Amino acid sequence: MKVFAHRGASGSYPENTKSAIQAAVEIDVDGIEIDVQSCLDDYLIIHDTWLDRTTDGNGKVNKLTREQIQKFDAGNGQQVPTLQQVIDWVNNKTLLNFELKHTFSLDKFVDLIEGNIAANKLSQDNILVSSFDHHQLMWLKQKLPWIKIGALTASIPINYAEFAQRLGASSIHIDKNFINHTFVADAKQRGLLVYAYTVDKQEDIELMLEHGVDGVFTNYPCNTKMILNSL
Repeated sequence: MKVFAHRGASGSYPENTKSAIQAAVEIDVDGIEIDVQSCLDDYLIIHDTWLDRTTDGNGKVNKLTREQIQKFDAGNGQQVPTLQQVIDWVNNKTLLNFELKHTFSLDKFVDLIEGNIAANKLSQDNILVSSFDHHQLMWLKQKLPWIKIGALTASIPINYAEFAQRLGASSIHIDKNFINHTFVADAKQRGLLVYAYTVDKQEDIELMLEHGVDGVFTNYPCNTKMILNSL
């Protein structure tokens, strides 16, 4: 079962920061999930639409510039990173799962991805884009037919994983509380990988294995890897 560091190694370091991301790279995770959001002039790696939970700043991310936001402390004296900074730090050492949160100007996002592939800072195999906004995923898949997309859900739809198959997704990312054998079996039958979030406790890790899940997003990737190795 694959282990993805959720917002980096966010259980041990401030989420979505350089220290959390570098710690995840150092323990050789299968991938790192980060949250991509638009400010006025760039893409920033931050989960919430408001700054006050994860930084010492105030205001909405999409109402401020990168320079304004990077003056705030995102934990231990670190800045809110840009998408480009994270790509530079990881340097294609592992898969990056870009979760599109409140992300706009996706044409610029496409240009950024293609530019980094051309510069050998990313490879097609090491990119996965996910979102709860399935319209954005559909648009992105039309622009970049090769790209792997992951359809996020926190529900059990009537037709199970059909929505992800229709999107041309490679994986379905499900809240661990909504996973059951039928959902996983349906996804597998449709050729989809099944990834569960957010899985930290041993009992939940064991349950995901029992359900046949392909990977988990975890805040404690080092601990999760140790638990999996022991099972």
